[in-house]
Amino acid sequence: MPKDIRKLTKDYSRSTSKLSENHEEKFLRKLEQAFPKKKKSYTWIYAAASIILILGLAIKFYPTKTIEEQHTNQETEQVRLGDISPEMKKVENYYLTAINNEMASLEVTQENKALLDVYFEKLGKLNVDYKRLNQQLEVEGINNKTINALITNLQLRLQLLIQLKDQVNELQSKENQNENFTI
Repeated sequence: MPKDIRKLTKDYSRSTSKLSENHEEKFLRKLEQAFPKKKKSYTWIYAAASIILILGLAIKFYPTKTIEEQHTNQETEQVRLGDISPEMKKVENYYLTAINNEMASLEVTQENKALLDVYFEKLGKLNVDYKRLNQQLEVEGINNKTINALITNLQLRLQLLIQLKDQVNELQSKENQNENFTI
């Protein structure tokens, strides 16, 4: 049954009731009991800060030698084939120039860093072998077997760098195709 709102407002008498003196305090206590404050947990912030600190230190102290520095160190410690004869000097210079050109043309990126590391490890082993052969050449003197081994070592290094360059180019072309495909 509908009621007339005009009648209700006429009959309404305003009662003035007085609240107790500590009414607000009682209300706040009841409110806190009903909805207690949750303590904020900052453990995730501490964990994130420690991870960032560890990563920062790892990046700071990670050894970073550039390709040129590695190659400069290799050249200063080697005995040269060119000391034997002018023809050997031409052969050695040819291969070393080609190796230097291939290394200089490589671009190190995050995508190809793992691949480069594998190849540089192989090149490092060949470089150690080249130094050992040079020492053998000094100790035993000039012989065809050692000279051929030195030249073969230079050829293998050049072939590895060419393979590496091909794989890096292939990796970049695949990435470009993926980018073109997603666009």
